[in-house]
Amino acid sequence: MCAALPCAPSVPSASAEAPADAPTYACALEPPGLLGHFLAHPPEGFSARTFAGGVPGFVADFDLLTTADEQLLATLAQWPGQRALRRLLTWRTCFAGSTVSEYLPLPAHTTQHTAPAALVSALLQDWQRSTRLLILKDIALPTELLPEDEARYAGALLQACAAQGFVIVEGQALAYVPIDFASEDEYLARLSSGRRKNIRRKLRARQGLHVQVLTTGDACFADETLLARLYALYQQVYAQSELHFDRLSAGFFRAVLQDAALDGRMFLYATAAGELVGFNLCFVHRGMLIDKYIGLDYALSRQHNLYFVSWMENLAYARTHGLRHYVAGWTDPQIKAYLGARFALTQHAVYVRNPLLRAALARLAHWFERDHAWFADEGHELHERR
Repeated sequence: MCAALPCAPSVPSASAEAPADAPTYACALEPPGLLGHFLAHPPEGFSARTFAGGVPGFVADFDLLTTADEQLLATLAQWPGQRALRRLLTWRTCFAGSTVSEYLPLPAHTTQHTAPAALVSALLQDWQRSTRLLILKDIALPTELLPEDEARYAGALLQACAAQGFVIVEGQALAYVPIDFASEDEYLARLSSGRRKNIRRKLRARQGLHVQVLTTGDACFADETLLARLYALYQQVYAQSELHFDRLSAGFFRAVLQDAALDGRMFLYATAAGELVGFNLCFVHRGMLIDKYIGLDYALSRQHNLYFVSWMENLAYARTHGLRHYVAGWTDPQIKAYLGARFALTQHAVYVRNPLLRAALARLAHWFERDHAWFADEGHELHERR
């Protein structure tokens, strides 16, 4: 840590703006500069690119079973030759979108001046069947997180994709919490008595933690030792994740943490002795707190119930700074539902170069809708704007 984190963080206004020359995107919850860093420092094995019209994208090897549901994975696990099968089902794929944005970000000028059908045609022409798949990743469905005009354009884009031969596949569930409560007690009162009791018990671990909030661009992030420690904690989380797709680079983290214009908030959690337990990197944008990256020392974080503690710290930060939503991201819907999150699904538009495989995908798409299947099984409500 930065000399046991003596740096006094200066917290800018929650309404800080991106630089005037930064591109602006519709359907983006994140500051536009984050996408710039993604394009400049793509994840390992990715080749970043920009489509015609300014839509960000990338090319990467994609395991088709990445989002397969548990039943299909359990069945395939009984088959011999698992490694050969996964190699066979890993295809070079071109994506429109990014892995640092919750939704497919669309340049604002495109949504204002280009009809959705024309944009789809331009993306297909730009792609030129250069890979086996083209995926328009995480197209937004109607949600309270986006202005109505942006959500409407995304819906029209989905319709245009379907009309031009794309297969529409349900995406992941985006967790979020409206900040419509005046205190932590009021928030917890909405949960069942059993959950309230368990969460309050876990939150006692707060007493053994020191929490500091630094802004991106803080002088501490010039410390290479601190940067290396933070990246090592991120890699612990990546190694434990069920999905191994986008390993972010150390260069990406350095660029992001040193960029004051991003209006980021780095929540650092340490023991009383100054030992770093974990971090949570969020961004303030569009009146929301957008939770992006965590890093954990797993032994210490379990001891201090850091997942529960950091969830409540984020809610408290959003509430005390007048933000309207806390957006908690895609992964682990079970624990986020337990903690009181709402959810909205995204959709992917997938174009398969081979017409026979395209027809097969249309029939088998439901096997690759893991989050949608979980919500259907558990009966959790999806909160979408109708």
